[in-house]
Amino acid sequence: MKTLGILAAPLAALLALSATGASLRAADVVVYGATPGGIVTAVRAAREGLSVTLVHHHAHVGGMMSNGLGVLDTIYDGKRAPLYDEVCARISAHYRAKYGADSPQYRASIWPDRSEGRRPMYEPHVAEKVFDDMLAAEKRIEVVREFYPVAAARDGRRVASVTFRHMHRAATRTLTAPAFVDASYEGDLAAVAGVAMTVGRESRAQYGEPHAGRIFLKAKFVTKPQDHFPTAIRTEGLNLRGFRATTEAPLPGSTGEGDLAVQAYNFRVCWTRDPANQIGPVQKPARYERDIYLALRDRWGIGGGNPNQKTSWNTPLLVGGNFAYPTADWPTRHAIAERHKDLALGLLYFLQHDPEVPAALQAEARHWALPKDEFADNGGFPWEMYVREARRLVGRAVFTEHDGLPAPGLKRAPIQPDTIAITEWPMDSHSCHDDTVPGSDHEGKVLLSEQTRPGQVSYRMLLPKEVDNLLVTGCVSASHVGWGTIRLEPVWMHVGESAAHALSLAKQARTPPASIDAAALQRTLVERGVMVTFFNDFDMAAPTPEERAAQLLGARGFFPDYFARLDAPLTRAVAEVWAQPAADPRETARRVQAASVANSPVIRGAEFAKLTGTAPPGPADAPVSRGTACRLLVAPRR
Repeated sequence: MKTLGILAAPLAALLALSATGASLRAADVVVYGATPGGIVTAVRAAREGLSVTLVHHHAHVGGMMSNGLGVLDTIYDGKRAPLYDEVCARISAHYRAKYGADSPQYRASIWPDRSEGRRPMYEPHVAEKVFDDMLAAEKRIEVVREFYPVAAARDGRRVASVTFRHMHRAATRTLTAPAFVDASYEGDLAAVAGVAMTVGRESRAQYGEPHAGRIFLKAKFVTKPQDHFPTAIRTEGLNLRGFRATTEAPLPGSTGEGDLAVQAYNFRVCWTRDPANQIGPVQKPARYERDIYLALRDRWGIGGGNPNQKTSWNTPLLVGGNFAYPTADWPTRHAIAERHKDLALGLLYFLQHDPEVPAALQAEARHWALPKDEFADNGGFPWEMYVREARRLVGRAVFTEHDGLPAPGLKRAPIQPDTIAITEWPMDSHSCHDDTVPGSDHEGKVLLSEQTRPGQVSYRMLLPKEVDNLLVTGCVSASHVGWGTIRLEPVWMHVGESAAHALSLAKQARTPPASIDAAALQRTLVERGVMVTFFNDFDMAAPTPEERAAQLLGARGFFPDYFARLDAPLTRAVAEVWAQPAADPRETARRVQAASVANSPVIRGAEFAKLTGTAPPGPADAPVSRGTACRLLVAPRR
């Protein structure tokens, strides 16, 4: 593995750089990356009373949601974080208000059999409008567009300032703040701040991950919803939606060697089938790579399903064509993006005209073209490419494959004592190389939908080792395999809102974000409706005091599976473990698991109060419920 670090420039040099641009400006926090996660961080911080400068490398905000993603990648429909839920609700409300509750547009924005505001389908311009509206409503936010970081000044363990350069003009702007956030897809601010970053894939040996490094797998598909993966949906009763594919066991040739490969990128092109909204027929690009299109036979097709007869195309992937992107300068990145653009336009032209394409598919493909009402200043084509993986922080904790799998002996992923968010999407990676072995898909393609379980994002995964006032909420600290369950917009928005609350607490305490008390942050998050522990029994729509307590105690190892069972009576054996938890929450979880299968009587009120030192829960001889016990255990002791 290659670890990347860029030495910070001296402060005097940076001040000289700023002489050609704007003067220094102080805010409570500077956020780089107006991705969905970065926007949520900025909005929540502003609503908590902080002044925010939000910097983005492009003129348009919203990241991939404004660039054709078309859906929110999550298999959990519960309420998890207020601003994520607000974004979903605003999208659904747009279609209902503009077109009516009985309109095809509104129906297309809602996944079948799901309520409004849960994982909506949407058009790019709608997502951009939602984010623009949210930012415009917050007077404490200044949005700086078309600037990217080029240098940073450090003062000991503090990032003192960051200098940004305009994407198209010879202008710079140096910003100071008590705290900085890197919410970008590329991790550019963290890189210029000189913190350790990594690119590529770890070896299997580095973290002992079964699916790390060079690997060949074969995807297995099912067609019936009742057969979807993971089987835990049926056998463990998890409140998740199924996945129609999973990859099977590694095949010979899977050496587990690490390398600098990153999973393939593409543009999520938004095509329309509406003739009145079409720009015109797609023209054959000068760079027309027919050999690649022929090799993509299994991905021939258009799809559909988004509102107003649009689609979010996830084809084609240019495997290996992005390896230089993560650490490249912007001119090089733009050149890489241009090839991906030509490949996407050329594939549709190929499907419409090439004699190798079946006639029926040709006829269907000719119904589609770029839309007039999307990306109007870019010819109907998305502004940004789907950067699925670039740099990743090497932080104070690392989310590895193990953190998305059941912990040994438990039915829950490993517990993070400083958890601030959850993961749930199957750990996955698109192809990294285009070679194969007999019976395999392209090398590096991984989809662990059968194995993955909801995990926890540690606050330390946002914290660089070298500085204390920088939070990395986009390129968080994770291995290549672990990254697969984090790299989704719902998780990034969830993490971003939690990070904003951390920034607020840091300002109140006049301390760097790395120095705040994790337990205090968790109490704030849970009180404000942000999930820190996944439970199958309840979400964060309207948590009771018992449910809030369970969220907190989930970080202490009180629950070895995903069921809180708050209405059930508490047994004496479990109460004894809860009364004296181990220092390591994972050890506590193992002890609770053992106590849960013991033949133990229900504990009564007087005995529980004596055992735990809490206030009496009620009548002395009345059974104590698990929920009541949780509520009392997090309350101040007498």
